[in-house]
Amino acid sequence: MTDETIAPSSSDIAERVNITVKAKFEASQSDTDAKRFVFSYTVTIENTAEISVQLLSRRWVVTDGNEKQQQIEGDGVIGVQPTIKPHCSYQYSSGAVIETNIGSMFGHYNMITENGEHFEAKISAFTLAIPNALH
Repeated sequence: MTDETIAPSSSDIAERVNITVKAKFEASQSDTDAKRFVFSYTVTIENTAEISVQLLSRRWVVTDGNEKQQQIEGDGVIGVQPTIKPHCSYQYSSGAVIETNIGSMFGHYNMITENGEHFEAKISAFTLAIPNALH
């Protein structure tokens, strides 16, 4: 028997990357008469794994209350491809514009470990809603 350490698989690493999102309606940037509802959101990506990971690209699906979808893809987030060390987190803020007072977003980040393994970190759906739009 050997005491070799088995490297965690990319699916194990994906489960160790926790993503939380907080959304906020931006009334001062919105024009409800023109059906322009602006939302900001802050994303926190926490790496609870024992290995560094880097965010390479993103894919978002934004759906408004009329079920109109926008798909947003691109390199990194806010112009960077951050590396997140073990037991550290990375936070950024961005925004979305939809035509209704309520909508949702979900997606994933394409990431790579320091060992070169690619994986997807899922972003659960979250709601975009003006205050008091939901009861």
